[in-house]
Amino acid sequence: MSFDLVIGDRYPSSWSLRGWLLFEKFNIEHKLHHVSFIDDRLVEEQMPEFAPAKTVPTVRTPEGVIVGDSLAIAEELASRYPDAGILPKDPAARAVARFLMSEMHSGFGDLRNDCPMNLRVAYSETSPSDEVKKDLARLEKIWAYARKTVGSEGPWLCGEYGAVDAFFAPVAARIAGYGLTVGPDAAAYVKAHLADPAFRRWRAMGMIKGAHLPWYERDYPQVNWPGPTPILATNAEGPSENTLCPYSRLPVTHFLSIDGCVFGFCNEFCRDKTRPDPAAWPAFMEIYQS
Repeated sequence: MSFDLVIGDRYPSSWSLRGWLLFEKFNIEHKLHHVSFIDDRLVEEQMPEFAPAKTVPTVRTPEGVIVGDSLAIAEELASRYPDAGILPKDPAARAVARFLMSEMHSGFGDLRNDCPMNLRVAYSETSPSDEVKKDLARLEKIWAYARKTVGSEGPWLCGEYGAVDAFFAPVAARIAGYGLTVGPDAAAYVKAHLADPAFRRWRAMGMIKGAHLPWYERDYPQVNWPGPTPILATNAEGPSENTLCPYSRLPVTHFLSIDGCVFGFCNEFCRDKTRPDPAAWPAFMEIYQS
């Protein structure tokens, strides 16, 4: 038996992103369920089978227990999969990770409110408030503390990618999406998130699925998304280089054109999730590079 994971609309749901990354990055089997933020019903009313949870992400364990909080989900998964790297094995690094996860879970309200996550757009000339600047300064301080304490030499805070990085992925999206100014070390950490294939897959799916939610937009000049430049892909007609979908291994029915070659997928969603950022999908890139 696997877990059930409930998420909201991908492009604005920062908490859903955290929960999904915990499963995606650590290869934990799960069945995905969606609720819509444009639905007139509350999130809680859209998932009665997951009561008493009322927010996303929510998890149902293989035993049927409901866990409706991202920090609790992270801790529960870490306890069930102690060798997966969700939390560091080193006690000092683990303590730092828990400290930062807890502060992210309960803090940075001004950054959250003034700069809601919106993975479909990026802005310039955002003029952050003094309160947002204080949140950014605090982020830089605790990120630097984590690196200094743990001695992390890679792109992530506490050594290898862990739950603490999943918790800060939406913050990285906010800093990048609103063009907020941070120092070079913090900017490098943000850049690492934008380049992370799992983050890119989540954003690609958010680009093509989910209703338009205008209340997540702000009236600033829009610019190109600051992540890696994607491979250009457009919808096309078959036949294709491949006869089986790279994801499902089913016969192809929908097609993309890339660099003059046509590639096939088994349904509209498989095609459309690939189109915004083909390089984010390893199964597709095996076909493309061959």
